[in-house]
Amino acid sequence: MNGAARGVFVTRVGLQIPAAVSYDIWESAGRRISAVANSSAWCLGDWLIYGQSRYTDRYRRAVDAVGLDYQTLRNYAWVARRFEVSRRRDTVSFNHHAEVASLLPHEQDYWLNRAQELGWSRNQLRANVRGAREEEPAADRKTASVGIQLTPERIARYRAAAERSDSSLESWMVDRLDLAANNALGAYGG
Repeated sequence: MNGAARGVFVTRVGLQIPAAVSYDIWESAGRRISAVANSSAWCLGDWLIYGQSRYTDRYRRAVDAVGLDYQTLRNYAWVARRFEVSRRRDTVSFNHHAEVASLLPHEQDYWLNRAQELGWSRNQLRANVRGAREEEPAADRKTASVGIQLTPERIARYRAAAERSDSSLESWMVDRLDLAANNALGAYGG
């Protein structure tokens, strides 16, 4: 933020706002701060994904050095993994994306488009997604649950792999199934 020109100065521990700052300058500062906060979540998520794949031996040390809560960082990375940069919308917040990250990509796009078009807050998006889920009969849902039986050893192994990938077990499993399906279908021209 260009503090000198606007009268609002950013420091490492907060803002210095002159007593006589105009409403327009104060509002503009808020918009800029919000944009920085929103982009920082994406940036930290992307940073973690890169570091995890590139510096596996030093990844945890770097995460600790950043000084942020590990679970928060894991959440940022999980959301960033669910949305490639081309699908991210700068007209809604990172938190909007987090609300729909567990959905299938076409559902994510649908709900983010609705939130964008109708100016929904994150809480309004959450309420509308939940409301739609509750109204939709189970037979009409575009998702299904599949039950599989696994040995405790396999579950522990899969859980460890998911943890290493900064994903929930369920998301990790779905991602691996998608990858296997893409590989199998690609191999046969499907």
